[in-house]
Amino acid sequence: MMAAMAALALAGCSQAAEQTAERETAPTASATTAANAHPLSGLEVVPVTVTTADGTAHTFRAELAASADEQRRGLMFRTEMGPDEGMLFPYAAPQVLSFWMHNTVLPLDLVFIDADRTIINIGAGEPYNETSITSDRPGIAVLELNAGRAAELGIAPGDRVDW
Repeated sequence: MMAAMAALALAGCSQAAEQTAERETAPTASATTAANAHPLSGLEVVPVTVTTADGTAHTFRAELAASADEQRRGLMFRTEMGPDEGMLFPYAAPQVLSFWMHNTVLPLDLVFIDADRTIINIGAGEPYNETSITSDRPGIAVLELNAGRAAELGIAPGDRVDW
């Protein structure tokens, strides 16, 4: 029973987090100052700007899920996220990225980003769905936003993402 509970605790939003050991390093929640830490997760909050094809820029306050543990947890069990908030999952090397929605309550847009910092594709994450959502080609990051937010802001494949 304890082993099953431990296995569930390790499962998370990103299958890719369990499939690769190469990660960019970033400060952990304990090393993050209160001024730039998210109040619920304790993760560092970084600005992520998406510039659309028409030149419109929109900046999100994204929680940085940099470590394998932070990526496994992702947005699991969270019940709300502001319209200009998100979570950024960076990876050290380009790879086909695969995410699922295990224990994730919020419906999400999964914005897959390549090494040139352009959007590859945008996947729809349905709460609790364990079917993999993948990038159409190798990427270096995923930005999770509230479902429908990308369409609402005119964010599409080919747009630029900076952090």
